[in-house]
Amino acid sequence: MSAKKSTKTTATKKPAARKTAKASARTKKPTADGKMSALDAAAKILAESSEPMTTREMIEAMAARGHWTSPGGAAPDRTLYSALLREMNTKGKDARFVKTERGKFAVKK
Repeated sequence: MSAKKSTKTTATKKPAARKTAKASARTKKPTADGKMSALDAAAKILAESSEPMTTREMIEAMAARGHWTSPGGAAPDRTLYSALLREMNTKGKDARFVKTERGKFAVKK
């Protein structure tokens, strides 16, 4: 019979990152250089629109009105789609957006 070797490793736990008011305020207001985040620009576009929009339509409208432009990403519409769903899942009833049908979003009224 062979003896089993057992090794114990101690995992070092990193302290959890603290969320500050500064981080949450950044998503609500324009940045220091006056640019909006994609989510804030999407909320503004949807508030101005009378109909639900797809993320591709939102990206085009944000660029046309000068609210937000992609910093060179390959698929900004998919990134925005993911961010919209993430906000709706994390904030629940307090989210700014609502999904009206497949692929279309509107602002909560």
